[in-house]
Amino acid sequence: MASRYLARISSRLGAQMKPWRTSNMTYAVLQRSTQKNILVTAPKYLSTTPVRKCLVETKFEAFNVQDTEDYQKRVMESSVPVIVDFHASWCGPCKLLGPRLESLVSSKGGKIALAKVDVDDNTDLAIEYGVNSVPTVLGIKNGKVLDKFIGLQEDDKLNSFIEKLIH
Repeated sequence: MASRYLARISSRLGAQMKPWRTSNMTYAVLQRSTQKNILVTAPKYLSTTPVRKCLVETKFEAFNVQDTEDYQKRVMESSVPVIVDFHASWCGPCKLLGPRLESLVSSKGGKIALAKVDVDDNTDLAIEYGVNSVPTVLGIKNGKVLDKFIGLQEDDKLNSFIEKLIH
């Protein structure tokens, strides 16, 4: 099973595969002429559960807000609480906070959504909510701002922030 998996990966990448095995893992070095060697590992016994089925069962909603109308429709009229992440592409702490928020929201199983608002593209929204620094994160439930924090936070504080919105 693992050998077929590695063969599929190598054919998709257009690479030559050189597999070898240990007691419980199969390894392969994929060699491509344009890149360095890529080491791929696969367990000896792979799950046969289709990936699509796993993705369909996960209810995680994260989206980028396009404009004020999109914000009104997807955030203010949402049936679930929404975390609104005001960020910028040039902001270092924003780049650290974004993936952490995504993973925490995805672990809640669709009970909460994540809206990402780029302050450079949506300055009107940033001004309307008094965003003076990024990252600024708002917790919105039933169209009302319930909680807010500014800057990078620890995971415990992020979890409590999310739990307040859900309950």
